[in-house]
Amino acid sequence: MTELNKIIVALKNKKVIAYPTESVFGLGCDPDYEIAVKKILTLKNRSIEKGLILVASHYKQIKKYIDETKITIDIRKKLFSSWPGPISWALPVNNSTPVWLTGKYTKLVVRISNFLPIKLICQKFGKAIVSTSANISQQLPARTVNEVYKLFGSKVVIMNYTVGKLLYPTKIYDALSNTVIRD
Repeated sequence: MTELNKIIVALKNKKVIAYPTESVFGLGCDPDYEIAVKKILTLKNRSIEKGLILVASHYKQIKKYIDETKITIDIRKKLFSSWPGPISWALPVNNSTPVWLTGKYTKLVVRISNFLPIKLICQKFGKAIVSTSANISQQLPARTVNEVYKLFGSKVVIMNYTVGKLLYPTKIYDALSNTVIRD
């Protein structure tokens, strides 16, 4: 079984995966499966109130989570001029977006990635996945397969692939206010 197939099987079986992102390893799962999301939060010792990021290979994979009525043409141009790429945007959510993704917020951070492992995972899985750094909260994120394994062992299914060349996690902007959330 290829690395990609192993990851897709894990996602379909509602398991937590560890996969390379543009800068660090991420923990991910099916965003619509509350138990898997809560397992990530437990592994990281992270509060549900903080909310999570979704990554996707295409805009259509995140549409069901956001309130497009609040996305003006100008905002849409801003988003699509930065995607696909390593820029994440906080977008207003619709009423059906689960609290286990948004936490205490009315927005959800999303990214349409051009990083090959993320693109391949989302394309083959057919939807967006959760993306949060592979670490224990307040500690440095894992940048190698060995670091992920030391942190989480067999509690996650690890994709054996190298992270991208970015030295820091992706930037996050609020799409409505155009303010920086994480630089």
